[in-house]
Amino acid sequence: MAGGTKADGVLLFPLLLFLSLHCSSALKSSDADRTFVIDYENDQFLKDGEPFQYISGSIHYFRVIPSNWRDRLKKMRMAGFNALQTYVEWSSHEPEPGVYDFTGMLDLESFLKMAQEEDLVVILRLGPFIDAERDMGGLPYWLLNKNPDMRLRSSDSSYLTYVDDWYGNVLLPKIKPLLYENGGPVIMLQVENEYGSYPDCDFAYTSHLRDLVRQGVGDNVVLFTTDGDGASYLKCGKIPGVYSTVDFGSGGDAKKSFAAMRLFEPHGPLVNSEYYPGWLDHWGEPHSTLDSEVIAKTLDDMLALNASVNMYVFHGGTSFGLTAGSNMGSTFQACPTSYDYDAPLSEAGDPTEKYWVIRNITQKYLPLPSGDVPPASPKYTYGNVQLSPVGNVLQMSTLLQSLTQQYPLTFEQLSVASGLVLYETVLPFRISDPARLSINEVHDRGYVFVESRFAGIVSREQELYDLALSALPNQTISIVVESQGRICYGSQINDFKGLTTNVTINGNTLENWKMVPIPLSNVPRLSSALKRLKFKVTTSGISPQELLATPQGGMTFYEGSFNVPDDDSHPQDTFLRLDGWGKGIVWVNDFCLGRYWPEVGPQVTLYIPNGVLMKGPNTLVVLEYEVSPCVLPDSCLLTLQDKHVINGPTPA
Repeated sequence: MAGGTKADGVLLFPLLLFLSLHCSSALKSSDADRTFVIDYENDQFLKDGEPFQYISGSIHYFRVIPSNWRDRLKKMRMAGFNALQTYVEWSSHEPEPGVYDFTGMLDLESFLKMAQEEDLVVILRLGPFIDAERDMGGLPYWLLNKNPDMRLRSSDSSYLTYVDDWYGNVLLPKIKPLLYENGGPVIMLQVENEYGSYPDCDFAYTSHLRDLVRQGVGDNVVLFTTDGDGASYLKCGKIPGVYSTVDFGSGGDAKKSFAAMRLFEPHGPLVNSEYYPGWLDHWGEPHSTLDSEVIAKTLDDMLALNASVNMYVFHGGTSFGLTAGSNMGSTFQACPTSYDYDAPLSEAGDPTEKYWVIRNITQKYLPLPSGDVPPASPKYTYGNVQLSPVGNVLQMSTLLQSLTQQYPLTFEQLSVASGLVLYETVLPFRISDPARLSINEVHDRGYVFVESRFAGIVSREQELYDLALSALPNQTISIVVESQGRICYGSQINDFKGLTTNVTINGNTLENWKMVPIPLSNVPRLSSALKRLKFKVTTSGISPQELLATPQGGMTFYEGSFNVPDDDSHPQDTFLRLDGWGKGIVWVNDFCLGRYWPEVGPQVTLYIPNGVLMKGPNTLVVLEYEVSPCVLPDSCLLTLQDKHVINGPTPA
């Protein structure tokens, strides 16, 4: 203390030591009183010894920019919800082997602590597989590089080696201090995810995961599984020593849906771990919506049974970048960038009519917090953005590293997570005119060029694998292959991308392929490649028309800028509309918004959160794959508007 004497310090030290020990003891005593357990005798949860029913909502931290986390959490709390449920996405946190990222949108610990500050306990779904309509269900793509024959989600040792390292050395040490018993918000941990829907039914695997989690976090935290509301799902999803819960949607008999759970958990609280207020979308299919009153009725029925419920999702957010996955129904179905899900909070975080209907139900069972619900964020029309072409993918490929092999390699073999790979070979023999080019397994969409002239598209989604081709000996055949997201659910999640089989012309196999990955998911590498491309274009005197890879302006990069007013009300949320554009990707200020494809819908606009923008000049980069309005310079425009359109028209 300033101005004190040595004697003062001697007398003060024992007092400080006493206070320190006393506070430490009080803290330990307080933590010791923090318990969350299952009361099997009374079919309920107990939190700190008192009966506890949770109404939870799913919000995925990796689908919301950090500056919006608190807004979304607060709005959910103000709807009467007392718990947050979120997944942990392994692929985002370990994008390459041994490379970890827990920063920015991936700062899991900060997100969970913020939930606690907003008076929410946390139900954490650890994976390692999560589905969530994410690329490969949240599993890292590089597992398929390590062992192409790896049996994912199984006791295959080549798979478990990486799971054990991720859980034991990285994830669980971060989670343990955040457990409820340790003063944190986490009351429950999920083991795997809907494993009863996966064909392997590998009990050695699920038991191994259970033991791995227990070893990492101790014996006190409640572990649970989630499966569909049928005995056939729970038969393979049930793990001894782990509490089984179910998931189901609205409109049915809640008691009947819980009956399957009671076959496997005769006692304990009823839990619906995924109650659906909406549903997922696919490109080219109508936007999914569910009736608010029907959702409210089933929610009321479940809560009246004293069931705990998690709403999947309360706020869906956005699959920014190239993180959206795909499904395999009767054919391949890619998921759009928007994860609005017709949820109570819209993609932009605005309370919907459904929000208020649900809030009227929750307040019957749990007290609403005091205060007002935060309003919808302001939206702004920043107007038209003029763009101009800066070069195309074929030109850029000459500036990037390539690899040559006899036969084409997959994205995974090339250590490419997502985006584009250019495959190129020289035709060594004479062919008929036209000839049949066959790519029986293109994953997922291929743009074919002959001597840099666009020849057509092959598509997994449309099951178009053959193309009429005219070419002469010694001419170059180029195929730019796009990954539209790996399959996120079911038995085909080991979804290799690129040219996954040989390419033939009239039955003759083409060999000696040069492959060039285009670095779309690595912003620093992409920015560097664009700078080199612009320098090459500037110094070589290429005409504006030669900047376009196709006469329609496809496979070409475009740049522009727009201004955000310099006043306290800005920046505001806005939405990017792409009338006249075909299919591609957009970056704003080096932040990848994601994929667009308005021609097939239902998503027409891309959401731009205010946190991505800055006052003054903002940059915008577009990679258009197919067709742009830029053949006429005055038409090379995008629009930033204040209305989101995610229910646009889709093909008949």
